[in-house]
Amino acid sequence: MGEHGDLKDYIAETKRRPQGQIDPLPTFRPYQSFSYSAAAMRSPFEQPVEDGAPTFVGNPSNVKPDFSREKEFLENFNFASLSMVGTLEQAGTLWALINDGEGAIHRVTQGNFMGKNHGKIIEATRTRLEIVEIVPDGLDGWVERPRVLKLVEKE
Repeated sequence: MGEHGDLKDYIAETKRRPQGQIDPLPTFRPYQSFSYSAAAMRSPFEQPVEDGAPTFVGNPSNVKPDFSREKEFLENFNFASLSMVGTLEQAGTLWALINDGEGAIHRVTQGNFMGKNHGKIIEATRTRLEIVEIVPDGLDGWVERPRVLKLVEKE
């Protein structure tokens, strides 16, 4: 048989064994891609802001911001970054506590200004601030836009 007789015997014995059966491959469901269709909507991680439709009050040409007025600190922030976190009453005046989005808390009351669009607080209650912003109307004029900032409740 030669030098490799034992190897040839092993090969012959292996060939005589019944062949095994291979299990079929599992069936996979085809991949279904997900199309995110809410990309143009408000981010769920930003606080919702109630926007009122622009309203013309009186003659639109009479509406304009007072650029000679000294700006208040909260006018350096976008309205969307501001949140009302509480109120306090001191000497008969109701103050709203505003978080500027950078961790600092400021107090404001009726008549104060906030936001980059010349937003004036026209009414302050324990649960909300009503603000009127003066924004460009797109026709070289200005228009008043009401906004509301509601008290944020911690969960």
